[in-house]
Order: sequence, then structure tokens, then C-alpha cells
Amino acid sequence: MRAVVTRVLKAEVVIGKETYSNTGEGLLVLVGSQSGDSEKDLEYIADKIMNLRIFEDDMGKMNRSILDRGGEIMLVSQFTLLGDARKGRRPSFIEAGSPDDARPVFDALVEKIKGYDLRVGTGVFQEHMEVMSVNDGPVTILLDSRKVF
Repeated sequence: MRAVVTRVLKAEVVIGKETYSNTGEGLLVLVGSQSGDSEKDLEYIADKIMNLRIFEDDMGKMNRSILDRGGEIMLVSQFTLLGDARKGRRPSFIEAGSPDDARPVFDALVEKIKGYDLRVGTGVFQEHMEVMSVNDGPVTILLDSRKVF
């Protein structure tokens, strides 16, 4: 499982010119499920999202997590995070989980994150979405449960 975690001032998902979901200050997390993802991958990504110390403390150091600081989280499924563009010009998505396998993994991640008692917004699985955000910093962290990077 891969995730791109961005610290944001706000985020919004628009589907068909209508706002589907929006959040205020917190995190925008793009999530891609990989073939063979397990509960272990899910736990790793959820723990990292919730405990990444990417918010400033009183001394101006990135030393607080979303749990320490509070805020909101927007989770958006994005299979293209598994795109491999090392060869040629057209990315290969062979490592991406199939929609039937990836949907329950993404849904389980959403439920796990909701369990932390923060406001959580989402996109819609397999929909064409406009995802807008105002990055704060900018601070963007790449996560991979298999520790490829």
C-alpha cells in the first residue's frame, strides 16, 4: 500500500461539478492499494498517517502528529500511485490491486482512520474526481508499506 500524505490548510473533492467532501486544516492522503495488500500493510499505513510528526510545535519544529494537534483528514483512493514509469513512457499498473481487491482495503483504511475520532472526508472509489488542496508548507511525505522507498 502506498500513500502520499500532504499537510493542508483545506482540501475538497468535487464530482460532477458538485462538492462531495471537504476538510479544513489537516491532511490530504492519496492512497493506492497494491496486489497482495494485507492487514499488516493497512496497519502500517494507518499508523504512519496518524503518527507522522509533520505539524509544528511551539518551537516551530515539526514535532506533532495529527493526533497531537487535531485537524481533519481527507482520504482519496488513487490507483495511479502504483504506476511504474521506469520503462518507456506509458506507466504500467500491473502492481496495482484490482478494483475488487482494492476497494475493501481502502474502505477498511477509512474505517480505521475514522476510529481516531477526527473528522474524515473521502473521495469516491473509481470515480473521476477533482481533488483540490491548499498545501501548508508545503509538507508532503511518501509512504510505502513494503518500504520500497
